[in-house]
Amino acid sequence: MTDEPLLDRYLRLTREALGKVTPAAPARSFLRGASDDFLAMARAYLEDAEHFVREGDRDRALAAASYAHGWLDAGVRLGLLDGGDDDRRFTLFR
Repeated sequence: MTDEPLLDRYLRLTREALGKVTPAAPARSFLRGASDDFLAMARAYLEDAEHFVREGDRDRALAAASYAHGWLDAGVRLGLLDGGDDDRRFTLFR
């Protein structure tokens, strides 16, 4: 276990995950829109988390960071996003 505070760990993990994922669906496919939506939601929640940190609201920051990572994790699990077989940052199917 780490001594890193939970919020700091989730923010770091989510930033790393966001930097790693790429859309998995072809650019002109129907699913590309879904993968772009998953990325947009993750980015928006991460921005919210960082806003809450600046405001000193660590509880809401943790919740927003968790949502951000949840969007990324779900996108990778569904195959909408490519997480590069990283089973440390994402919950892979197999």
